This record gives sequence, structure tokens and C-alpha cells, in this order.
Amino acid sequence: MNQYDFTNRAAVVTGGAQGIGYAVAQRLLEGGARVALWDRDEGALFEARASGRCRLGDVESVLVNLTDREAVAHATSRTLERFGQIDVLVHSAGIAGANATVVDYAPEEWARVIDIDLNAAFYVNQAVVKTMIARGYGRIVNIASIAGKEGNPNASAYSAAKAGVIALTKSLGKETAGLDIAVNAVTPAAARTKIFDQMKQEHIDYMLSKIPRGRFVEVKEIAAMVAWLASSENSFMTGAVFDLSGGRATY
Repeated sequence: MNQYDFTNRAAVVTGGAQGIGYAVAQRLLEGGARVALWDRDEGALFEARASGRCRLGDVESVLVNLTDREAVAHATSRTLERFGQIDVLVHSAGIAGANATVVDYAPEEWARVIDIDLNAAFYVNQAVVKTMIARGYGRIVNIASIAGKEGNPNASAYSAAKAGVIALTKSLGKETAGLDIAVNAVTPAAARTKIFDQMKQEHIDYMLSKIPRGRFVEVKEIAAMVAWLASSENSFMTGAVFDLSGGRATY
């Protein structure tokens, strides 16, 4: 396993108490980072702090509603008070939303998914990148989805939100390209996490059928790619999208 040096680096991982975010936090801690776990699930935060590498590393847990701009600003200030800097942001928090056709998709569910999966990404990126611009250094990795590139049937809100995350990443990457700040996205195929609990079985089966590898991506595989993108070794690539689709991606 490649090891990247995060000594004297401080990281924020949203959705960091579980799933992809937790795997990424563990990987960053292994490299010596100090990590703030931002999550809305208080119970999951408690369990994360008590398990694995999080129990041994320098970890701050922050209970935060990422759809609330003031709450995001407070979480940013609290993290800065604890660590003095934010060098890395991995935005992983999100939901799947309901499975339904566009014709039948409830407008209130559409708004909920867009708020959590896209608006929150904007609030978090905006708040954290300001601190990076002030210091002239930063690495941001936004967790999008292959659905954002290809559009999954019966998941229009999720697909649209993740497409928005990709475009947000590209815009911010261009805006900060003159600094030592890299902003990239990864577009994984589905990983078997708690997000599956929000999906219908036929939708899970559909996603698996589209992956030439014949299996779902593992969170540790996502964390491995994110670790490089979040490291100082990634000194050139910005505004890019990296596929983890097991061969599904067509562009």
C-alpha cells in the first residue's frame, strides 16, 4: 500500500463518521494527518471516534448540518481553533434519495436531495477554500458519482446533484489554479455502504449490472485514490474528474 505523508497537515472529512468518509479519514490518519470528522449523525461520530485508527490519531468530531451555511461556518471556525489550519478537504457527505421516475419524483424529495448533495457541497467548499486561499495551499477532493456523468434511471435528483458537484469542482479548480490549491472530484461506482439502505433492491441490481468488473467498489479502493489527490504529491492535477467505475464510464 502506498503511503502519503500528511505530517503537519489538518484535514476535514465530511460524512467522515461512516462509509467512504470514514475510510478516507482512516487513510489520512495513517499518513499522520490531524482529522476533523464532520457528520450529522451523533451516534456514528461517537462510534467512529472509538474505533480503528480514529481512536489512536488526532481527531476532532464535529456534529454539523451541512445544509445550514451558518452551521458550516461554525464548523470551519471550530476546526481552525483546534488545528490552526485546514490543508485538506474531502467532501463525502451525501444521500441517495428516493428511487422513482422523473414523472413520479416528488418535488419535495428533489429539493431535499439537491440541498444535501449539491448545496451542501457548495457551502462546504466555499467556507473551507477561503482558508486555503489565505494560506496559499490546499487540496480538495469532492466525492461525486458515476451517476453524475451517466445519469441513473430512477435516480434523477441524485444524478443531477452529482453532476452539479462535478461542475462545481471544475469551476473551483480553475479559479484556484494559480495557487498551490488542487480541486478534484472522484466518480465512484456504487460502494456497499449504509447508503444502500435508501435504495430499492432493483436499483442496486441495476447498478451492479452496469459494472464490467462485476462487483461494487470497496471503500478502501476509493480512499486509496483520494489519498493521492489530497497529498502534496498531487502538485499539478486540478479541476479533474477521476473515475472509479470498474469500467462502466464511457467518457
